[in-house]
Amino acid sequence: MRIKHPTNPRTTRAARIAATATATAAALSLGIGLGAPAVQAAPAATPVAAAAPDIPIANVKAHLTQLQQIANANGGNRAHGRAGYKASLDYVKGKLDAAGFTTSVQQFTSSGATGYNLIADWPGGDTSQTVMAGAHLDSVTAGPGINDNGSGSAGILETALAVSRAQLKPDKHLRFGWFGAEELGMVGSKYYVNSLSTGDRGRISAYLNFDMIGSPNPGYFVYDDDPALEKVFKDYFATLSIPTEIETEGDGRSDHAPFKNAGIRVGGLFSGADYTKTSAQAQKWGGTAGRAFDACYHSSCDTSANLNDTALDHNTDAIAYALWQLSAGTTTPPTGDTYENTADVTIPDSPGAAVTSSVSVTGRTGNAPSALKVGVNIVHTYSGDLVVDLIGPSGKAYRLHNSSSDATPNIDTTYTVNASTETANGTWKLKVQDKGPQDTGYINSWKLTF
Repeated sequence: MRIKHPTNPRTTRAARIAATATATAAALSLGIGLGAPAVQAAPAATPVAAAAPDIPIANVKAHLTQLQQIANANGGNRAHGRAGYKASLDYVKGKLDAAGFTTSVQQFTSSGATGYNLIADWPGGDTSQTVMAGAHLDSVTAGPGINDNGSGSAGILETALAVSRAQLKPDKHLRFGWFGAEELGMVGSKYYVNSLSTGDRGRISAYLNFDMIGSPNPGYFVYDDDPALEKVFKDYFATLSIPTEIETEGDGRSDHAPFKNAGIRVGGLFSGADYTKTSAQAQKWGGTAGRAFDACYHSSCDTSANLNDTALDHNTDAIAYALWQLSAGTTTPPTGDTYENTADVTIPDSPGAAVTSSVSVTGRTGNAPSALKVGVNIVHTYSGDLVVDLIGPSGKAYRLHNSSSDATPNIDTTYTVNASTETANGTWKLKVQDKGPQDTGYINSWKLTF
């Protein structure tokens, strides 16, 4: 991070979390959560998220051992511009590629050196409601950075691998990010957010940040930037009878800040850095009062020995709980008369011409609605290459999707268009053009719902 326990029997954890999950899902469906649909489901039909798995702490620590070994082999650190950082990124990427994620590496320059972000998307889910978890992967030059921030990086990596093991089919899209050069001022995360179009930023329903989650003298701090996201984490810790506090030590000084500044909801967890644990905090969390949460913060002693396994375990399980809850289905398909074209249309690679797929609407009176639903299903290996327009019967174009650097595969979402100046009856077209080289795909289907 860039800034100047009680333990209950695990045999009862599943039952406590299941009860909390039901309440959380109900709250999210009422609009407290993310991406509230245009048409709400009836309370009786409220979806309940599947229970999140217990993330094996041994697996998380195995990743941290690898990061420690990488630092040992590369001058004792994993800092931006150093070989240890790139080796760390390659390690994480290899695990995700093998688990079935679609990964992309984004390059940027800072302080005269090349930096890297790693973005990983789990296939499926509504990309207009993307839930993203992130952590910075770099250390300072003074040490290996195993708590700061190998802990957050390993925590979200093992949670991502748990998604793969479960073959989770979330209703919302899941994305994970490992950012470079955080220690130089959130450089990597700023670059990532700035690379997104306005539309693509709007498709991120939540960004969850995990920076230092295994501090040796830990606290349990929850970001309070968004009440709904804060509640999800507090609900989880309530199942463990662990009180939490609002996170203030690193407020605005980690990778959530660029997302928040771009208008994206943010949340996250933190176990403390070089602030001193108070007597009151030691009484409720254990540990040593009058001592820093992490006395090895930004130092050479931030090694694999500089961790509290209980805090690392609880916080990683909380990550999984939040992602399972927030990616669960709270979307309701649009209702009304639907007109659909399911014929495949190949999209030629750049610099190919645009292609269209047509839907004929007949038997309606008056104009189209001001909230016309346009469901688009495009199979493509790099959605950022695509420009997608709805063409009304008058010939007017309504932009649905702009080309960008977004490496997410496929487009499977529903757009809302104010088409009230168009006559409802007539031929409507979906127009798609590939603006980037190398990646290909096709229109799988699309539909209009009046």
